[in-house]
Amino acid sequence: MLHCRFVLESKQKKYFSNQEICRHNLEHNRDPMQETFSLVDHPLVQHKLTLMRDKNCPTAHFRQLIREIALLLAYEVTRDLPLAQTEVETPLETMQAPILAGKKLCFISVLRAGNGLLEGMLDLIPSARVGHIGLYRDPDTLQAVEYYYKVPEDISERQAIVVDPMLATANSLSAAITRLKQDRPVKIKVVCLLAAPEGVAAFGEAHPDVPVYTAALDRELNDHGYILPGLGDAGDRIYGTR
Repeated sequence: MLHCRFVLESKQKKYFSNQEICRHNLEHNRDPMQETFSLVDHPLVQHKLTLMRDKNCPTAHFRQLIREIALLLAYEVTRDLPLAQTEVETPLETMQAPILAGKKLCFISVLRAGNGLLEGMLDLIPSARVGHIGLYRDPDTLQAVEYYYKVPEDISERQAIVVDPMLATANSLSAAITRLKQDRPVKIKVVCLLAAPEGVAAFGEAHPDVPVYTAALDRELNDHGYILPGLGDAGDRIYGTR
């Protein structure tokens, strides 16, 4: 996984590889407009994502692939979970061993497509708590409209990992994070499958304190706010509704 800072000129629509993003910021020696942007470039993640991009990928296979990628992304995003020592008796002796500390983290799915990533995350951490934020994007304004919100009552004592496959305009995701911040989780991270430079820039301006983890940074958005080259509408492809 490569950590880097992301800079995007407001009128620029260009694909930056992860190496180019870092090189750009090092050369210009400037403060970035965004918090750390992490691209998970593991070969298995990239291979599975390519299979998902294929327009002929069947719904069942698409659903399985996003679940598998989600598990791998969950592994990366949870690298810094706090640990504590506990006493364990092995078949041979007693020892001190590490165990996760504090309250169980919470996965929060941005409906409906977020549920595709959520299932894979729960495969890795089945004891995690789960929340949901329901938003839809107005087709005319591209702005997010909230219709559902439910998270654990003690979310202020837990880390929250928000999952939403597509970081396109960032309107929906930014609105979801703004709403979640009202309940003050210990920490918030975002995991997505694909991101567009415009969305990364917009999200970074709105929430510079929230790290973003993604499997790919694509070229640009089209006039309808879809990521190019992308993989189409993630929700429709997960649930076979189009």
